Amino acid sequence: MTNPAFVPFELEHYQSLYERTVAYNLADSSVKCVTTREWLNEDEIERVLDTGLFYPEVNGTTLLRESIASLYPNATAANILVTVGASQANAMVCETLLSPGDEVVVMTPGYRQVWGTAQNMGCVVRDLPLRADNNWRIDLAALDTVITPRTKLVAIVNPNNPTGTILTAHEMRALVNACARVGAWLHVDEVYHGTEHAGEAPTPTFWGMYDRLICTNSLSKAYGLSGLRIGWAITTPLMADELWRRHEYAVIAAAAPSMTMAEIALVPAKRQMLLARQKMITQAGMVEMRAWLQTQAGRFSLGPTQATSIAFVRVHHDASSYHVAEHIRQTVNVLVAPGSTLGVEGHLRITVGYEAEKVRNALRLIGQAVATLPR
Repeated sequence: MTNPAFVPFELEHYQSLYERTVAYNLADSSVKCVTTREWLNEDEIERVLDTGLFYPEVNGTTLLRESIASLYPNATAANILVTVGASQANAMVCETLLSPGDEVVVMTPGYRQVWGTAQNMGCVVRDLPLRADNNWRIDLAALDTVITPRTKLVAIVNPNNPTGTILTAHEMRALVNACARVGAWLHVDEVYHGTEHAGEAPTPTFWGMYDRLICTNSLSKAYGLSGLRIGWAITTPLMADELWRRHEYAVIAAAAPSMTMAEIALVPAKRQMLLARQKMITQAGMVEMRAWLQTQAGRFSLGPTQATSIAFVRVHHDASSYHVAEHIRQTVNVLVAPGSTLGVEGHLRITVGYEAEKVRNALRLIGQAVATLPR
């Protein structure tokens, strides 16, 4: 019998139900991903084909862990555990650190994996709000009341999914200080590093700011390689070893061919090419989004956004975000993500990380559908 108290992952479930059947899927959260053929040269393809299909190094190949460590100041391969996407890394953070009854603070709106996983473990989950009336800045005044001596873990996503907000240096330090005040662990999902929009400085990592820190990342968002399912956690060698013990239970190891391609992706020239491609696609899509908003007679609005290939669009209608998303899907066969699945009503998460023509056509249909919503 299904556990009636189980909290499902509403966002992922909603996407998986419909993403393969709609004409336009704008519910995703990354750019259009590359095909294997288009980003590997002949020598690199041969290297992948020559990869042995035996068990690889369980915690990640030495070369891959060294390549990941090179992205962080003063890190070594001993700080890195390679995982099956950032999602597995995030799940292991919960499994390693949390017990029933622990208090967990989660940034809201946000990707609800830790939020739901912690509840399913019997934890008490509290929201750390980003303020819509302040362009989705973190509510610093709430830190001392939300993060308490009972807090075991604080989990954030920076840059934020879905708002695209990047924490300032002051906000980062305030979060670290709040965690240090009560001895809480800080988990920072940094999968959107490298997705900064034109004119934005690279997002600084939290790595090196605190001793009770686990940062997670992957090749899915900024690199357009989500199908590789390669992510990682960076933390102290002792905590990396603790996570590794859970990794052995969950998956044993990531796939050997995926790790070979990840090694290639993190070669500096290849990495820069993939990041530049993602930024070009995102910027073109965001131009389409801003132009479309101007044609919508005030039915939608979007504030400043600093990063990611997604827009958290406010819908000026009384209907729930799920009802609006379902109306769009059923009326014009376009999939978007309801804001309720990310912790905030009245919004839709809409991806702009595809060809400009595709984004333009899908947005036109969304506008048509919402225009027919009854008041």
